[in-house]
Amino acid sequence: MTVEGKTSDFRNVVESRRSTRKFIKGKEIGRDVLERIVACGRWAPSGANVQCWDCIVVHEPAMREEVRQVFLRQAQRLRDHAKGFPAVSKNYLSNTVAIIIVIGDPRWKVCFPQATSPEWNEEYQDNNEAIFLCSLGAAIQNIQLGVTAEGLTSAWLSGGGEDATNRELSALLGYPEWMKAYGTIPVGFPVAEQDRRYRRPLGQLCHWDRYEPRQYRTHEQIDFYESTLRPFSMYRDDEDMRAWPDFTDKLGDWADAFTTADPNPSGKLEDEADFSKPRTVGKATKARNRS
Repeated sequence: MTVEGKTSDFRNVVESRRSTRKFIKGKEIGRDVLERIVACGRWAPSGANVQCWDCIVVHEPAMREEVRQVFLRQAQRLRDHAKGFPAVSKNYLSNTVAIIIVIGDPRWKVCFPQATSPEWNEEYQDNNEAIFLCSLGAAIQNIQLGVTAEGLTSAWLSGGGEDATNRELSALLGYPEWMKAYGTIPVGFPVAEQDRRYRRPLGQLCHWDRYEPRQYRTHEQIDFYESTLRPFSMYRDDEDMRAWPDFTDKLGDWADAFTTADPNPSGKLEDEADFSKPRTVGKATKARNRS
C-alpha cells in the first residue's frame, strides 16, 4: 500500500471514532478482538517510556453487570452533587460486549524530571502530573482508535476517576485503591451509523508559527458554552453547529465564535481568570442552583 493509502486508512479510523451510548443488545465478542484493542494502548507514547497504565478488560457478563451498577451509582451522585452537568443514564452499559478500565499507576511519576533546587519543586511536581495524565490520555485514545478499527464503537467515561467511584471499582476489581481508574471505555456494536459531534473549525484551532490572537476564545465564550451551549454540543449529532435547525436560536450573537476561524476578531487577549467553578448562570444550567 502507498503512503497515501496508509494515511487515508488512518484518517478514516480517526474520523470514524465516536463517543456513543447506543449499542446493539445481545452481542458477544472474543478475547482475541479485545486483546488487539488493548494492544493499541500498549503502543501509546508515555513520559520516560514508563507505560504507567494497566487495562482491566471486564468481559464476563456477571462482572459487566457489577461494573454497570457502580456507574449507576456514580451517575446518581452526579445528579445529586454536580447539579447542572448534563449527565446521561449509564443503563446503556448493559448492552456492551466489554468495558475496558484504564488504571493509572502514580508510582511511575518518580521517573519524570525531579527538582534538585527546592524553589523548583512546585514547577516539576505540576509538570510531572501533566506528563502522567498526558501519557494516560494517549493510551486511552489509542484504545478507542483500536475499537473503531475493529468495527466497534465506544465512549470515554470520565467517571471512575472520582474517589468514591474509584473506591468501589478498586474493591470490585482488585487493584490497589491508591491507583485510579482514569479511563472507562465501554465497547459495543453500534446500533446504526453514528453521526459526528460538534468540532471546532480547523482554522480556529490551527495556529501557524505563532499564536494568533484572533483565534483566542474569550472568557465570555467559555462562560456561554458552560452555562448554555454545553448540553447541546455534547450530544447533538452534527459536526457543524450551522446544521442545527435551531442554530440561530441556540447561538444568537455567539454564532461566529463557534463556527468561524476568528472567534476573537478584536485580537485582544485577556488576563487569567478564575475558572475553578462556573461563573455564570444560563438556561441550561439553572439546575445547579436548585436545592
